This record gives sequence, structure tokens and C-alpha cells, in this order.
Amino acid sequence: MRTLFKNIKELIQVRENTVSFIAGAEMKKLPTIKNAFLLVENGIISNFGKMADCPTFSVDEIIDATGKMVLPSWCDSHTHIVYSGNREGEFVDRINGLSYEEIANKGGGILNSAKKLQETSEEDLYKQSKVRLEEVIQLGTGAIEIKSGYGLTTEAELKMLRVIKRLKETYSIPIKATFLGAHAVPETYRNNKQAYLQLLVDEVLPVIAEENLADYIDIFCETGYFSVADTEFILDAGKQYGLIPKIHVNQFNAIDGVQVGVNYNALSVDHLEVMRDEDIQILKNTNTMPVALPSCSYFLSIPYTPARKMLDAGLPLALATDYNPGSTPSGNMNFVVATACIKMKMTPEEAINAATINGAYAMGLEKEVGSITVGKQANLILTKPINSYGFIPYSFGNHQIEKIYLNGKSW
Repeated sequence: MRTLFKNIKELIQVRENTVSFIAGAEMKKLPTIKNAFLLVENGIISNFGKMADCPTFSVDEIIDATGKMVLPSWCDSHTHIVYSGNREGEFVDRINGLSYEEIANKGGGILNSAKKLQETSEEDLYKQSKVRLEEVIQLGTGAIEIKSGYGLTTEAELKMLRVIKRLKETYSIPIKATFLGAHAVPETYRNNKQAYLQLLVDEVLPVIAEENLADYIDIFCETGYFSVADTEFILDAGKQYGLIPKIHVNQFNAIDGVQVGVNYNALSVDHLEVMRDEDIQILKNTNTMPVALPSCSYFLSIPYTPARKMLDAGLPLALATDYNPGSTPSGNMNFVVATACIKMKMTPEEAINAATINGAYAMGLEKEVGSITVGKQANLILTKPINSYGFIPYSFGNHQIEKIYLNGKSW
């Protein structure tokens, strides 16, 4: 199957050679081709360039993109879309003045979601989750990471991971799975956190390895949740089973979790709403990708990741949704890109780089998706007719997507 996109007003995020990620001042550069063509063969990008140089192709389908732009689909490297029910009651509690921590202390938060998930069958959980996955694909997401962490028992955590695996087998979008059993301490282990961590290591990790249920291991390194020592313990255990580290860190407090991430060569450190100068210095010249989650800051009314300070210091940055029932009940990457520009003072070029190639890197998918590069999957966004790609974040309340393509096929 050969598909030719012709008369593309602007082909965005063009990379002749595969790059791992973009950092610092380079993030202000977004390579594009105006009045371009793009050829897709059997789901893979096979050729692109200026329309004036477009060879004569024998193709199965021609898509005239006059007035429209094409860019790689969004790469969302941090989600929790496999969950049960919702937490809209807590949303009202926050409006009435309760903090995220206060809600958690009275049995809400992650423990609330865990209780609902434990009571939900695997089939039901799959049905709820596939609706969310299809929704985010329609909003332009073409690669996604999904975490466990709302189970908090052996059975429920494995149930979540098996649902993620089923989604992976059912849908053509690249999906990465992350084991986040250390998301919170269950009520039954309130006074014995170490016993819970040991349970994850002794009972859950061997099954994950046996059934090939996860790519990454994660932990919520935060005051009131898991300490630096806990983080080191769980990452050490994950490495024994070949799971690459990621960390939820610096969301409310800086407790040296970023240093642990770098020490363990974590693929990403995520949240980073609270960043000290030393945290920024620690991340310099490493392979660990900082990931910002601006819609979480928006929803919880907490500080935003200091993107400007980090980028000006030469760091890379990825953007993701954190789609989850408690702190970010939205998987709209278009809103994330817009919010990064509006609230974090990122340029459109920086935000698009962060949401495509850097997001792909944060999932270990930079060789497969995230840029217009020959040999990569043709997971694409075809925009509506727009004046410039700056209109994508400018029109923050409306996405500018006309059609989504996964592996070159209209979705």
C-alpha cells in the first residue's frame, strides 16, 4: 500500500537522520519543509521533500493536503489510562478547599482509585480503558506509555498490566507498559511500608517477568509516599528483571529523587514541578529525560515545571499528559502543548519538539516514531487548514486535527 500526501502547506518535524532527543537552544529549532510531499509505503515513511522535487509515483491513494500541515503524532510518555470509575467527588472537594494531600489522608486519592479497580473485573477494566485509548488517538496521540499503580495488590496490579498488554495486542499504536506498584502504600500496609515493597518484589515482579507484562518500573518518590531509600530498593529490584527505571519525582517536594534517577540511569524523571538549581545541574549531560506534566499543574493549581529555566540551562524536556482519574482526567496532548506555551513560556517549536521526538525518547521509541524520518512509522496528524503551526497552541480550546493516521492508515 502506497499513499502520497501532496501539496502539504508545511511538513513539520523533518529529521533527515534519526536523533535521540533535542536539548537546550536546539529545541527552538523545528525543521520543516513548505509546499511538501510525503510518501508512505506499507505504513512506513519512505520519501518526502519539496513538491517541486516530487518524483512520479505509482500509488494506491493520493491525499491532497492543500492549505493543511502534516506533523508526527503526539508521543505521550506518561499516562495512567487503565483505571476504574472516576474521582469527580474529589474534584469538588478541592474546589471546597481541600488539598491533594488532605484528600489522600481521608482515604481519597490513589487509595480510592485502587479500591474501585480491585472491585472491577479485568474485562470491565479493559472496556473502560479502550474507550480512553481510542479517545486520545483521535486527539492525535500516536504512541503512549501506560502505568499500573491503581491496583496496590498482587492480583490488581497484574490485572492492570494484563489489560495494558491486551490493549497493546489489539491496537496498532505503540504502547509501552510501566509497573508502578509503588504508587502509594495500601491501607493494610500503612504501618509496614517495607513489607508492601517486599511483596511487590517477591510476588509481582516474577510474574511480570514470566508474562512479559512491563517495559519499565516506576515509583512515586515523594514525602508521604516513598523515600529515596525506597526508590533505590524498588529500582534495584526492577533492574534484576530487566525493567528500565522511571520515577515520579519533585511533584510537591524535592527530596533528592532526581539524583537517584540519574544514578540509576532512569529513562525519565517525571513531574518536576519543584526544581532546585542542584536538580537542574544533576540532569545536565545525562541520558535521563525530564518530563513535564502541565495539565496536572493546571488541574491541581500547583506550580508548573520551570521549563524556561531548564531549557535555558541546556536541558531537554518532554511533555506528557499524566492522564489519570485524580490529578489529570484528560489525555489531550493538544491542550498540553498549548498550556506549555501559555503557562510555561515554551515556544511553539520547543513544545512540539517536547511532545514529539523527546516524548518518543522518554518511551524508548525514538527510532520508531516522533519525527518525519525515512524508516519511521507513519503515525501522523493532518491538520485542518491553518496559517502556521503556532496556531496549534494558540487555539488552546480546539484541536486543529482533521485526520489521524496510524501506520499510514486513516484512523
